Amino acid sequence: MKNQWTNTITGYIKVKIKGQGTERFINRMLKEGIQVWDAKNMGTETVVFYMKLSDVPQLRKAVRNSGCKVSFLERRGGPFFALKLKRYSGLVVGVMMFFMIIFILSNMIWGIKIEGASPAIEHQISKELDDMNIKVGKLQFAVGDMEDIQKELSERVPSITWIGVQLEGTTFHFQVVEKKQPKKNSADLYVNLISAKKATIVQTMVERGQGLVEKHQVVSKGQILVSGFIGKEDNQKFVGAKGKVMGEAWYKTSVEVPLETNLYVFNGDAKNKYSLSFGNAHVPIWGFGEHNFKEYEVEEDEKTFKFLKWEVPIAFHKKIYRSKEKVTRIYTKIEAEKQAMNMGKKDVLKNAPDDATILNEKILKNQLDNGKVKMTIHYKVLENIAIGQPMIQGD
Repeated sequence: MKNQWTNTITGYIKVKIKGQGTERFINRMLKEGIQVWDAKNMGTETVVFYMKLSDVPQLRKAVRNSGCKVSFLERRGGPFFALKLKRYSGLVVGVMMFFMIIFILSNMIWGIKIEGASPAIEHQISKELDDMNIKVGKLQFAVGDMEDIQKELSERVPSITWIGVQLEGTTFHFQVVEKKQPKKNSADLYVNLISAKKATIVQTMVERGQGLVEKHQVVSKGQILVSGFIGKEDNQKFVGAKGKVMGEAWYKTSVEVPLETNLYVFNGDAKNKYSLSFGNAHVPIWGFGEHNFKEYEVEEDEKTFKFLKWEVPIAFHKKIYRSKEKVTRIYTKIEAEKQAMNMGKKDVLKNAPDDATILNEKILKNQLDNGKVKMTIHYKVLENIAIGQPMIQGD
């Protein structure tokens, strides 16, 4: 029978006709446009066949005064299935709610494990995760992706070198590598303080050991500033070296700043699109229509749904179109020189110790070449030039 699937949707029945003249009755039905299929003789006066549910009223009219008796053996298709569902509607709704609850619970965060961190760092990471709204009971697709979480945690917790983020089932796993801190033990006593670079001594602050340099003295890289031994040569005592030696060090840096620079900047306009994906098919659920941005960047985020421990081929897809425009930044020569000076300071302080201070600066070269301000700058910096030097035991 052609279009069997449409009959399944609309419904069909199995009919038994019993009596004299069954063949004439079926021929009459066919002439009146009643579709019949799979007709079978079950004896001399009995025929069984299938017909559409919608043709039942015509069948009832045709059977009158025909001398045949009609009975319905089977009822199949969508309408009858719907009746069964209605009969067991409470059970059906309960089953659907059960699977819906399991589905929602399977896509929530039910565990956060932090491995490789000391108790103090673990507590700090837990606090930061709570501030980032990553907590037990939160829906997984409501948090950022793994790379964003990893980047933000690295910025929030400076005492870690690296942190790995992985979602396994309903549990977030954080693998932490902490920055190595110098061990404070008796071995720290086995040091001299030596100069990290060539400098002029400004001030020595010796807490332990014997200072070997004086103010205004020029020292070279590697020269001993504070000895870990005190006393005369024939009666020396080892106490270790500890303290600071402030010195004037010199840096030279070269920077270039173009007078004109073409940049792309975001102008604040954006269009968000949300969809559910079923395999390769995407069904839009919000953000219909196309954007009219000439220049733009696209950010995409996809969250795959789970059922218990299995991933289902359904995902929540978010796409953000951010509008950007081309601008030209123009500096005057004086503005470019100021920018170059600021860049030079940042470059010097990046390479100097944290407590370093720039005392003065001197421009060695300043020229405008090919639309760029090119400067070479000399800096005098006050910083702690002392670093520890391990000593070989037994010396």
